[in-house]
Amino acid sequence: MELIIKPTELCNFKCTFCSSTKLVEDKASTLDHQHIFDFLKRFPNTNSIIVNGGDPLMMKPEYYFTILDYIEEHNLPTNISFTTNLWAFYKKPEMWTPLFKHPRVAVTTSFQYGFGRVISGTRVYTEKDFWNVSDLFLKEVGYRPGFIAVISEENEKHAIRHVELAKKMDVQCKLNYAMASGEQSSPYRLSKIYEMYIEVYERGLHPWEFNTKQMMTRLNNIANVCPQARNCDDHIRAMNPEGDYYSCGAMGDDKEYPINFVKEVKEGGFITPLQNAPELFSLKDECVTCPMFSICNGCKKTIKDLKQHGMVEEHCSHMKQLAPRIIQINSETDYVEATQRIHKNLVS
Repeated sequence: MELIIKPTELCNFKCTFCSSTKLVEDKASTLDHQHIFDFLKRFPNTNSIIVNGGDPLMMKPEYYFTILDYIEEHNLPTNISFTTNLWAFYKKPEMWTPLFKHPRVAVTTSFQYGFGRVISGTRVYTEKDFWNVSDLFLKEVGYRPGFIAVISEENEKHAIRHVELAKKMDVQCKLNYAMASGEQSSPYRLSKIYEMYIEVYERGLHPWEFNTKQMMTRLNNIANVCPQARNCDDHIRAMNPEGDYYSCGAMGDDKEYPINFVKEVKEGGFITPLQNAPELFSLKDECVTCPMFSICNGCKKTIKDLKQHGMVEEHCSHMKQLAPRIIQINSETDYVEATQRIHKNLVS
């Protein structure tokens, strides 16, 4: 099991695409530790707690050390993974370095070209800013964190630049498409991001882009992780600042399809509201016969977004154009992996 927590909606950035701006009525609300501890009692084999927000560094380091103390006191296997813009770290590295050096802690950050990632007013977070933050993190913590770039209509022309930057930094990035939540009024079309993943593959840049590597094996069911992991709500839970509870962090942004934490085990455990929602099964009935089914219908939040915004037919038409190349890429990957397994067996 993995737990996504959003301890606060507060953030020191004012990004134009932010999905997490309507999590709470009271903007000062913070997630009570007891909600997390109750979850860990129920799921003691939880592998990781993924912390995002808002920005996680709007909480004090002591908030997270309290969670780490609980994990170690109860001998749990759980690690903590932060997704943060790291601006608070950049301003006060001495405040955050001890936490980030903890052996159970990992950090991912965020950056994208364009004008959407805004520090305050019209002050855009630039590549120079990003390098400064990354350099300081390397110096103080000992490694460069990978980063997430959110792709929307505003910055789509820069998509490949993010992967080239990741290669230059020798880190891995993730090109994530903007979903329709919070400040983002409409979703970025799924088929367009897959066109970008194809370009990343064809340029030989896939070692530095996480989602492209998943696309390369998606149809062969070798990888069962995001993007578009259809059964992700089996093993993911999410909590918002006020303790409301979901099987999908993106649905939590919308405050839709919540789980009743008390009834979850009493009424059968892992059958979630998402699994019981026929409107989220597929974009269209005919999807079940399409080789792109596991891609187009992997994420229930994306199904909801594309349906609600009348984008299904446009997406489908474009994906049918891309399908032969995606199938070929999966075939090429399958052949390479099979060859590597045979070679390994012969050598051993």
